[in-house]
Amino acid sequence: MNKPNQENLRPGPLNGIKVLDLTQFLAGPFSTQIFADLGAEVIKLEAPTGDWSRTLPPHFVGNDSCYYLSINRNKEAVAIDLKKPEGLALVKKLADQCDIVMENFRPGVLDRLGLTFEDLSSRNSGLIWASISGFGQTGPYRERPAYDMIVQAMSGGMSLTGEVGRSPVRAGMPIGDLTAGMYATVGALAALEERRRTGKGKFVDISMLDCQVALLTYQAAYYLHSDEVPGRQGRGHESIPTYRSFTCANDTELVICANTERMWQGLCAVLDIENLTKDARFLINEDRHQNREELWPLLEGAFVAKDAKEWVPSLLAAGVPVGEVNTLADALSDPQVIHRQMVLNLEGGGQKRASVAGNPIKFMGENEAPHRYPPALGQHSREVFTKFLGLSEIEFEKHRANGIIFEAGDKKTK
Repeated sequence: MNKPNQENLRPGPLNGIKVLDLTQFLAGPFSTQIFADLGAEVIKLEAPTGDWSRTLPPHFVGNDSCYYLSINRNKEAVAIDLKKPEGLALVKKLADQCDIVMENFRPGVLDRLGLTFEDLSSRNSGLIWASISGFGQTGPYRERPAYDMIVQAMSGGMSLTGEVGRSPVRAGMPIGDLTAGMYATVGALAALEERRRTGKGKFVDISMLDCQVALLTYQAAYYLHSDEVPGRQGRGHESIPTYRSFTCANDTELVICANTERMWQGLCAVLDIENLTKDARFLINEDRHQNREELWPLLEGAFVAKDAKEWVPSLLAAGVPVGEVNTLADALSDPQVIHRQMVLNLEGGGQKRASVAGNPIKFMGENEAPHRYPPALGQHSREVFTKFLGLSEIEFEKHRANGIIFEAGDKKTK
């Protein structure tokens, strides 16, 4: 991987923005990592026992799981007991100094602890509170617990995923969590822009279920127009029969997206089945769609002549969009992925080294700044509370002795 040219390193576009991160597990930390990657100062606040994702098996670097390490780089970590009045008071003082509070608790949980948007915004009128929950702050399901697979299922998206005639399956990537995290980032950034004009903050309410329903896009429109309930989409596309995966020699697979007539003709030329371009069943996309069950075996029969890798160059040369169905081993060693710095090698001192997926937001003409290893629990407590919040060393040590603030290595309560 090319090392960044230090001359082209600049502060990220969100330099100067401060985010108080009260999130854990995936959706919230993924959102705040986007902020951190873009240059915001993100203070990750955890209970003395830490974000539960720190202990999620099966893979660990030191005491922290690879799950945690994948979504918490570039942050500062403090540990505090929110259930103690002194701890709650310190958190409120932190929020006074921040632009955004991000949380992903079930609605009502932080209210019971005494941490509310109404209270914090009365102290800091420009504060943006971004909340991620399963079903949002309103509605009959408001207080239900939710996880990624639950919202994938309830949204209808899971009913579309899997082979025709077989059971539904969840997406292999946790899209329920990740899309909620991305929408939370977009919402908070929109609120920041409005605050620039008005000086006022606002409450951003993100529902994981809402986000999954939004992803239905044309599938939702098709159903709302026709009242026809779609089933499993399998390997292909509802509208384009030559937009699907095919099995090649040695059980290798590729996907093609032959969406236009020119691409269809190029596909047939490469597969040496040009007679199909003159077959009345397959002349235009509407014909191919109507006769797709007859078309697919003919294409499969041609593709099995070679490995997927062998087909790719000739299909690309013919103007047919194509890609192999990669394993993660193939994808994460792909030269394009490496060139785009989408595999980051993080070093945290000593034996702490972790490789994680990178930041996809690139700015032309600017090199990506070095990324910081995800913090240990309480690693920055002293720095944040003394330098950022102005506690004296005596006050800090008093809070630490009373089990209100914790530093890395302190004994934690269970």
